[in-house]
Amino acid sequence: MFWNVLAAALTLAYPLAIWLGQDSVEPRWLAGLLLLAAATRVPMMRGSSAARWTAGGALVLVALAVASNAVLPLKLYPVLVNGALLAVFGASLVSGMPVAERLARLREPVLPPEGVAYTRRVTLAWCVFFVLNGALALGTALFATDAVWSLYNGVIAYILMALMFGGEYLLRMRFKRLHHA
Repeated sequence: MFWNVLAAALTLAYPLAIWLGQDSVEPRWLAGLLLLAAATRVPMMRGSSAARWTAGGALVLVALAVASNAVLPLKLYPVLVNGALLAVFGASLVSGMPVAERLARLREPVLPPEGVAYTRRVTLAWCVFFVLNGALALGTALFATDAVWSLYNGVIAYILMALMFGGEYLLRMRFKRLHHA
């Protein structure tokens, strides 16, 4: 639990820290933040291929930032996170149980067929979200100002994610009313 909270806090603070630090701290030293973020994933690696891939990708970005002393590799971390989440959600659509279904079964172990179909659509919707959010994260890293990158990746992306969660929750409540009435 502690590691999850620490990883979430670092992920949330990361864009702001990069933006505030880049004018006063060399990127190779700022890479320590990304190294710390990757280190928080270590306790989660046993059960999660996404955590392993994210940590490994973060280490590559750290190495690139240290070697080049450039901030761009550090700005690519949100792209990496979206890519890892897309891989997990997308792979679950191809083989095994979709992520949203796994989560739904924690609360409701026996899902009706229409519930299974609904969770599949939710997992697909999250895949679309991760593609779009990752593309915007990449676009801001490559073409936007540092302030726009930080605003999008540190604020707007999280607001969009919260809206996605909230919208899905409202749709789920409507779905349940229609199918369990």
